[in-house]
Amino acid sequence: MLSRIVVIVSAAVAMTLAGHGLIPALGGFTPVLESLLPWMGWSVPLLLVAATMARSRAAAAAALVPGVVWAVMFGSTLLRTPPGGPSDLTVGTINVGVTNNASGEAVRQVAKDLDLLAAQELTRGGPAAKQLNKMFRYRYPVSTVGLWSRYPIKESKPLDVGMGWPRALRAVVSTPKGKVTVYVMHLASARPGHTTSRDASLAQARRLIDADPSKRILLLGDLNTATTDRGMRGLTPPLTDAQSAAGDGFGFTWPSEFPVTRPDHILFRGMTATQAGVAPATGSDHRAAVASLRL
Repeated sequence: MLSRIVVIVSAAVAMTLAGHGLIPALGGFTPVLESLLPWMGWSVPLLLVAATMARSRAAAAAALVPGVVWAVMFGSTLLRTPPGGPSDLTVGTINVGVTNNASGEAVRQVAKDLDLLAAQELTRGGPAAKQLNKMFRYRYPVSTVGLWSRYPIKESKPLDVGMGWPRALRAVVSTPKGKVTVYVMHLASARPGHTTSRDASLAQARRLIDADPSKRILLLGDLNTATTDRGMRGLTPPLTDAQSAAGDGFGFTWPSEFPVTRPDHILFRGMTATQAGVAPATGSDHRAAVASLRL
């Protein structure tokens, strides 16, 4: 009986991993499932233990199948080596947490080695904004998002990503190696059963990128979309994910105590990512995503 269960569960896990894209979008179920796909690899050792207890070679062989599928899908992520090399721009994005009284310290630790920092869930005159104003000469805050820069911000405007109020911005930063168009976005939340607003804001983000003729584009923010969520297909491509291109591991950022997914992203076009990773953020329920880019 136990061996049969192992075979059935192994087949279900393998089919879910390989065929998740064929599962119809069911409210908020599929985004949650696809966000947790990397964690399904942990089912393999559990299934092997169960197969050993059942003393079944067939069950053990079946348990290895989802392991092979998982390795094909995610093995390169764990084995990837950041390309490294010289970089011209170090950037980061952090959701500081709207109720985080320690947000000033959080951004200080994250931003000290960065050229650009995007922040979300800002409060007007809050500790995060005050701290960043001390650290960066140039800034452009809009509502609950903002961009801080060591280089001049030549153009800037607020954006509505389909939410009825500005929770995004576009700015052109003049770096020593040329101009970079920067978008900072905090897209609508995706909760089980409620993804319509998030999907609409993702679609609007794609329209903004498609309409932008800039040679270099950088999108920073909390997109409320995991790297493995089908929703990211709307942005990658045309943009490239810095963590996928130059990161070490999955780069999970949420929740900060024990990250299981990555809603915080650094996406780009017209540049080369040399390194990417995650930095702790005191008091926030998100960790920060950081990356180095060569222009």
